[in-house]
Amino acid sequence: MAAAIREVLVAIAAEGTFAIEVPEAVHIERPKNREHGDYATNIALTLAKPAGVAPRELAQVIAARLEALTGISSTEIAGPGFINIRLDSAAQGELARSIVTQGASFGHNTALAGQTINVEYISANPTGPLHLGHTRWAAVGSAIANVLAAAGAKTASEFYINDRGVQMEKFGASVMAAAKGQPVPEDGYHGGYIIDLAAQINAEEPELLDLPEDERLAGFREAAYKRQLHQQQQVLSLFQTHFDVWSSERALHDSDAVETGFAKLRAQGHVYVEGGATWLRTSDFGDDKDRVLIKADGEYTYFASDTAYFVNKRDRGFDICIYLLGADHHGYVNRLKAVAQCNGDDKSAAEVLIGQLVKITKGGQEVKLSKRAGNIVTLEDLVEEVGVDAARYSLIRYPVDSPLTLDLEVIAQRTNDNPVYYVQYAHARLSSVLRNAADLKIDWRSAEFDPGLLSHERENELLGSLGEFPRIVASAAELREPHRIARYLEVLGGQYHRFYDACRVLPRGDEEVSSEHIARLWLCAAARQTLANGLALLGVSAPERM
Repeated sequence: MAAAIREVLVAIAAEGTFAIEVPEAVHIERPKNREHGDYATNIALTLAKPAGVAPRELAQVIAARLEALTGISSTEIAGPGFINIRLDSAAQGELARSIVTQGASFGHNTALAGQTINVEYISANPTGPLHLGHTRWAAVGSAIANVLAAAGAKTASEFYINDRGVQMEKFGASVMAAAKGQPVPEDGYHGGYIIDLAAQINAEEPELLDLPEDERLAGFREAAYKRQLHQQQQVLSLFQTHFDVWSSERALHDSDAVETGFAKLRAQGHVYVEGGATWLRTSDFGDDKDRVLIKADGEYTYFASDTAYFVNKRDRGFDICIYLLGADHHGYVNRLKAVAQCNGDDKSAAEVLIGQLVKITKGGQEVKLSKRAGNIVTLEDLVEEVGVDAARYSLIRYPVDSPLTLDLEVIAQRTNDNPVYYVQYAHARLSSVLRNAADLKIDWRSAEFDPGLLSHERENELLGSLGEFPRIVASAAELREPHRIARYLEVLGGQYHRFYDACRVLPRGDEEVSSEHIARLWLCAAARQTLANGLALLGVSAPERM
């Protein structure tokens, strides 16, 4: 529709009657009140003033040209110059065939084509199980990466392993103490998982206890690190969260990437030495103060790693580096954008999303304790309680910039009050309809499909929503808001149920299979495909039976 309107504008501009400048993209939308048509555009209002013409006059010319196009049944001018457009039923119904033909690629678009985007999320220390905050980013981060790819961007999901520094030493000391049967240091890591790690290492690498004192801590640190990271990777895979790159902070330093990054920043003129320390002049770009890269004693700061890591990502060819950070990282927003500008980039090269806290309740009480991790709720705990699909969907369906409370009893329910069940049930119900058609030997794919028969109000409503899916995907990608997909699927599920209640899809008894039955089966197949595609973007399964 947008392309058709643009072609009309090109023709009008070529005639020279109106001095309009044809835009690259034409904005269209679905009217909330379907009595106003199938689509609406404000293009006449946008172009009229620069062209020195009355909006309604330009709208009338555009509308008349549109009415001459095949598939458009009528147009009308509303208000100061809005154009409402109605499609004929055959043109709208043809969408069902298009969706089924496109299959899993329906909804994919080119809104972000040409962009190369790195999405970094979770980035936890390998010193313990992933907790509830990590779990929100595991779900949302992977969904963001999925929708970015669906919108045409070249993407990479990345986990930055914080495997360097004092926390790693405390982790190793904690496991070593447990392995020796001694109390864990007061400032170390506590919880049942430390005991488990120690027991596993003692069983598999008993020789570590016999190492000289100066080697023993490093041995336990590395053995525990390897096992804890593997545990994180396993649970993330179970949670349908997969990374293209696992990037190590330690490897960043060992590979000289830090010094390489600093050299580039020096060349830009933003690194200086003062008081024996090496600084990055981030205050020139909106940070509240300059940041220390190397302390006077020669020790690198955490910010040194963050800075070099950004430069490293840009060197790897990423146009945009998205960071998904927790609620206590607001200070990183300006800091990372300043790093981008110190590197000679626009501040938009670094994009920071802040996720708010999550808490879970059960029986009206907040759940605070994990079985093995002490005073935190882990990703494994949540999955064990409600399952992967319910956990992922519930974490994704809300904007990340607002705090979230999940009621475990609600999201585990198999009722229509549970949004994930409601959407999955719509897919399962559609799958059942298509199975029943197969049992009745109805070969709807091979039968002649007359899209003009899809003219019922509920059919038009359902088709209208199906046609919105690519726009919803593009919007979710551009705004980094995958919850828009979830909310769309819930609306689509409701419209399918209303269609099914109003429009009989399969013949009854000895009734002959009609062209209307065939058309409605195509519509069911299109709705099923769209639900499956949307759930796949969220990393949630689309069951065929429930």
